[in-house]
Amino acid sequence: MEDLFAGRDVDINAMKARMSGLMAEEGLPYGDRTHTYNSRLAQEVGKWADAEGHGDAFHEAMFHAYFVDGLNISDADTLAQIAASVGLSADGAQAVMRERRFQAAVDADWQRSRDFGITGVPTFVANGRGVVGAQPYEILERLVVTAGGTPRQEG
Repeated sequence: MEDLFAGRDVDINAMKARMSGLMAEEGLPYGDRTHTYNSRLAQEVGKWADAEGHGDAFHEAMFHAYFVDGLNISDADTLAQIAASVGLSADGAQAVMRERRFQAAVDADWQRSRDFGITGVPTFVANGRGVVGAQPYEILERLVVTAGGTPRQEG
Protein backbone atom coordinates (compact mmCIF):
# COMPACT_ATOMS: atom_id res chain seq x y z
CA MET A 1 0.00 0.00 0.00
CA GLU A 2 2.91 2.33 0.75
CA ASP A 3 4.25 1.93 -2.80
CA LEU A 4 0.81 2.54 -4.30
CA PHE A 5 0.35 5.82 -2.47
CA ALA A 6 4.00 6.97 -2.54
CA GLY A 7 4.29 10.66 -3.35
CA ARG A 8 0.62 11.32 -2.69
CA ASP A 9 -0.68 13.05 0.40
CA VAL A 10 -2.53 9.97 1.71
CA ASP A 11 -2.72 8.88 5.33
CA ILE A 12 -2.93 5.11 4.85
CA ASN A 13 -3.73 4.41 8.49
CA ALA A 14 -6.56 6.97 8.49
CA MET A 15 -7.88 5.52 5.23
CA LYS A 16 -7.84 2.00 6.70
CA ALA A 17 -9.53 3.22 9.89
CA ARG A 18 -12.28 4.93 7.86
CA MET A 19 -12.90 1.80 5.80
CA SER A 20 -12.88 -0.39 8.87
CA GLY A 21 -15.43 1.89 10.54
CA LEU A 22 -17.71 1.98 7.49
CA MET A 23 -17.59 -1.80 7.19
CA ALA A 24 -18.30 -2.26 10.90
CA GLU A 25 -21.33 0.07 10.65
CA GLU A 26 -22.78 -2.24 7.99
CA GLY A 27 -21.82 -5.44 9.81
CA LEU A 28 -19.33 -6.41 7.11
CA PRO A 29 -16.03 -8.11 7.82
CA TYR A 30 -12.87 -6.22 6.90
CA GLY A 31 -9.25 -7.28 7.31
CA ASP A 32 -6.05 -5.27 7.51
CA ARG A 33 -5.07 -5.10 3.83
CA THR A 34 -1.40 -4.52 3.20
CA HIS A 35 -1.41 -4.88 -0.60
CA THR A 36 -3.53 -4.01 -3.57
CA TYR A 37 -3.73 -6.22 -6.64
CA ASN A 38 -4.70 -5.83 -10.28
CA SER A 39 -8.29 -7.07 -10.47
CA ARG A 40 -8.52 -7.40 -14.27
CA LEU A 41 -8.59 -11.22 -14.38
CA ALA A 42 -10.96 -11.27 -11.42
CA GLN A 43 -13.34 -9.04 -13.36
CA GLU A 44 -13.18 -11.39 -16.35
CA VAL A 45 -13.84 -14.44 -14.18
CA GLY A 46 -16.65 -12.47 -12.51
CA LYS A 47 -18.29 -11.91 -15.90
CA TRP A 48 -18.05 -15.65 -16.55
CA ALA A 49 -19.51 -16.39 -13.11
CA ASP A 50 -22.41 -14.04 -13.92
CA ALA A 51 -23.02 -15.87 -17.20
CA GLU A 52 -22.96 -19.21 -15.36
CA GLY A 53 -25.52 -18.09 -12.76
CA HIS A 54 -22.98 -17.95 -9.92
CA GLY A 55 -22.24 -14.24 -10.07
CA ASP A 56 -23.59 -13.21 -6.68
CA ALA A 57 -21.76 -16.01 -4.88
CA PHE A 58 -18.54 -15.36 -6.78
CA HIS A 59 -18.59 -11.61 -6.11
CA GLU A 60 -19.28 -12.25 -2.43
CA ALA A 61 -16.38 -14.71 -2.28
CA MET A 62 -14.14 -12.19 -4.07
CA PHE A 63 -15.05 -9.50 -1.56
CA HIS A 64 -14.10 -11.80 1.29
CA ALA A 65 -10.91 -12.99 -0.42
CA TYR A 66 -9.68 -9.46 -1.09
CA PHE A 67 -11.02 -7.29 1.73
CA VAL A 68 -10.99 -9.81 4.57
CA ASP A 69 -8.33 -12.40 3.76
CA GLY A 70 -6.03 -10.14 1.72
CA LEU A 71 -5.58 -12.74 -1.01
CA ASN A 72 -3.84 -11.92 -4.29
CA ILE A 73 -6.80 -11.66 -6.65
CA SER A 74 -4.50 -11.22 -9.65
CA ASP A 75 -3.24 -14.79 -9.25
CA ALA A 76 -4.90 -17.27 -11.61
CA ASP A 77 -4.70 -20.21 -9.18
CA THR A 78 -6.29 -18.12 -6.41
CA LEU A 79 -9.10 -17.06 -8.74
CA ALA A 80 -9.70 -20.66 -9.82
CA GLN A 81 -9.91 -21.74 -6.16
CA ILE A 82 -12.40 -18.96 -5.41
CA ALA A 83 -14.48 -19.98 -8.44
CA ALA A 84 -14.46 -23.61 -7.28
CA SER A 85 -15.52 -22.55 -3.77
CA VAL A 86 -18.84 -21.26 -5.18
CA GLY A 87 -19.60 -24.27 -7.37
CA LEU A 88 -17.85 -23.28 -10.59
CA SER A 89 -15.23 -25.40 -12.31
CA ALA A 90 -11.65 -24.48 -11.40
CA ASP A 91 -10.57 -25.78 -14.81
CA GLY A 92 -13.30 -23.68 -16.43
CA ALA A 93 -12.04 -20.59 -14.62
CA GLN A 94 -8.49 -21.33 -15.75
CA ALA A 95 -9.70 -21.66 -19.35
CA VAL A 96 -11.60 -18.36 -19.13
CA MET A 97 -8.42 -16.63 -17.97
CA ARG A 98 -6.10 -18.41 -20.41
CA GLU A 99 -8.36 -17.74 -23.41
CA ARG A 100 -9.45 -14.30 -22.17
CA ARG A 101 -13.05 -15.18 -23.09
CA PHE A 102 -14.54 -12.20 -21.25
CA GLN A 103 -11.85 -9.66 -22.07
CA ALA A 104 -14.08 -7.80 -24.56
CA ALA A 105 -16.96 -7.65 -22.07
CA VAL A 106 -14.73 -6.14 -19.39
CA ASP A 107 -13.21 -3.77 -21.96
CA ALA A 108 -16.76 -2.61 -22.73
CA ASP A 109 -17.45 -2.06 -19.01
CA TRP A 110 -14.26 -0.02 -18.68
CA GLN A 111 -15.18 2.06 -21.73
CA ARG A 112 -18.64 2.72 -20.33
CA SER A 113 -17.03 3.83 -17.07
CA ARG A 114 -14.72 6.21 -18.94
CA ASP A 115 -17.73 7.55 -20.86
CA PHE A 116 -19.37 8.35 -17.50
CA GLY A 117 -16.15 9.97 -16.25
CA ILE A 118 -15.60 7.31 -13.61
CA THR A 119 -12.01 7.16 -12.42
CA GLY A 120 -12.29 5.34 -9.09
CA VAL A 121 -13.87 2.32 -7.50
CA PRO A 122 -16.29 1.74 -6.15
CA THR A 123 -18.51 4.19 -8.01
CA PHE A 124 -22.28 3.92 -7.77
CA VAL A 125 -24.38 5.43 -10.59
CA ALA A 126 -28.17 5.76 -10.71
CA ASN A 127 -30.05 7.79 -13.30
CA GLY A 128 -27.02 9.85 -14.30
CA ARG A 129 -25.94 10.71 -10.73
CA GLY A 130 -23.16 9.06 -8.84
CA VAL A 131 -21.10 8.79 -5.69
CA VAL A 132 -17.52 7.62 -5.48
CA GLY A 133 -15.91 5.53 -2.79
CA ALA A 134 -17.14 3.40 0.06
CA GLN A 135 -20.20 5.17 1.37
CA PRO A 136 -22.56 4.68 4.31
CA TYR A 137 -25.88 3.04 3.52
CA GLU A 138 -27.76 6.32 3.90
CA ILE A 139 -25.74 7.97 1.13
CA LEU A 140 -26.41 5.07 -1.26
CA GLU A 141 -30.09 5.06 -0.32
CA ARG A 142 -30.29 8.80 -1.03
CA LEU A 143 -28.70 8.22 -4.45
CA VAL A 144 -31.28 5.56 -5.30
CA VAL A 145 -34.21 7.62 -3.99
CA THR A 146 -33.01 10.70 -5.89
CA ALA A 147 -32.95 8.53 -9.01
CA GLY A 148 -36.59 7.54 -8.43
CA GLY A 149 -36.17 4.42 -6.32
CA THR A 150 -38.15 3.51 -3.24
CA PRO A 151 -36.52 3.86 0.18
CA ARG A 152 -36.14 0.83 2.39
CA GLN A 153 -39.13 0.20 4.60
CA GLU A 154 -38.33 -0.41 8.26
CA GLY A 155 -40.02 -3.12 10.25
